[in-house]
Amino acid sequence: MQKEIMLEEGIAKSREKAKEDYVDIDYTLTHVPKTARKNWIQIFAVLLGFTFIVTTMAAGASLGTSLMLGDLIKVLLIGNIILSTYVGILCWIAAKTGLNSILLARYTLGKLGSKWTSIILGGTQVFWYAFQAAYMGKIFTISLGIEQYFIPVTIFWSLFMGAFALWGTKGMEIVAYLSIPPFLYLAYKIPAVSIETAGGIKNLFLIEPTSTITFAAAITIIIGAFIAGGTQAPNWARFAKSPKTGFIVGFVAFIVGNIVMAISGMLGGLVMQDGDMVNILMNMGILVMAMIILIFNIWTTNTTAAYSFGVAGAEFFNKPNKIPFVIGGLVIATIMAVTGIYEVFISFLTLLGIFVPSLGGLIIGDYLLNWRKSFPTIESVKFKMVRYSNLIAYVLATLGAYLSSVFEFGLPPLNGILLAIIFVFVMNAVFKLLGISDAHEVPEDSEYIY
Repeated sequence: MQKEIMLEEGIAKSREKAKEDYVDIDYTLTHVPKTARKNWIQIFAVLLGFTFIVTTMAAGASLGTSLMLGDLIKVLLIGNIILSTYVGILCWIAAKTGLNSILLARYTLGKLGSKWTSIILGGTQVFWYAFQAAYMGKIFTISLGIEQYFIPVTIFWSLFMGAFALWGTKGMEIVAYLSIPPFLYLAYKIPAVSIETAGGIKNLFLIEPTSTITFAAAITIIIGAFIAGGTQAPNWARFAKSPKTGFIVGFVAFIVGNIVMAISGMLGGLVMQDGDMVNILMNMGILVMAMIILIFNIWTTNTTAAYSFGVAGAEFFNKPNKIPFVIGGLVIATIMAVTGIYEVFISFLTLLGIFVPSLGGLIIGDYLLNWRKSFPTIESVKFKMVRYSNLIAYVLATLGAYLSSVFEFGLPPLNGILLAIIFVFVMNAVFKLLGISDAHEVPEDSEYIY
């Protein structure tokens, strides 16, 4: 009996020591120190690999059946300039503060309020992971003629890809470097086959779409295709050596990657008049080649998605170790992948384009109003549970974005970003007029980041 008690005590001490010895090399719940900052090429490779995503191709393909090429190009440029500028600003703030998106939201919404950010950003990444795992399973089984094995194949790829997120940013860098060259070839091959099928570039501009969509709705889909991922770009940009580097790397990676991906899908959808990317690749006769290349692509983007929902879970439960939450997210995503998530893709993009931009706009607005000149370290601040002024600003901005989509006024994603920034200033002013204190407590001896 005594031996059993001593054994249990030994196990308990070992667990405590393991907790003490655990080193969070990803700085999940704190600032990335200057000594841990990375070369811009490393960050650029991860972010560019992150944008080389088959779902952006799929979004482009769905629009290719709805607009003529001239309008598609306008939609592509406007949507990606808005998205990339938004991402660049968030990356600037992340590099300045050394914090990821969810920790920045703690300053904006409070200790409890930021949990909503963990839910919405972590949840959307689980959805993305599930969709892409299903996509991998579908293209793999169709290419090899083994559709009956869709479920086990999808489960295998889902778990295999997620394993690399457990390595942290180093694992993602390795996969990103491997994936970029072959996927660039696919991004070239699809337009090349599209132009040849149409009989020349001039003929592409003459193809009439078989369905219709409004200009604003099309831009919302382009932005929605990667707005959730863009809002989490700070997870990697925080490792940049300067705010300027963070902005440039984020802006360039997103505008280049998203345009290349979307235009490939758009041209395929336009020529084939089919909004399903798998059908397009099959009709072009390049499905097997595409399968091999897309393995690397989806592997890259799902690794970063798994890392993101791991970080979100770590913040939600205030634990420095993301690994249990990566594993939990993988289980949920895998179940979703084999139970029909593939069928609600476009509806999901539209919702993201309405509800997520205002969250990033809120972070930007709060930073400009309260933290632009000096930023107290996260260990120094005594956070309020909820900052109600900013919570109200978020609700109003999201409502405004939603109503603008219903009544077709302006561009819903841009409206959400701008309204959030404006309402942060307005609601903070209102709270001050009412004499309501809604600021975090920052002790006099706090450390600051300038």
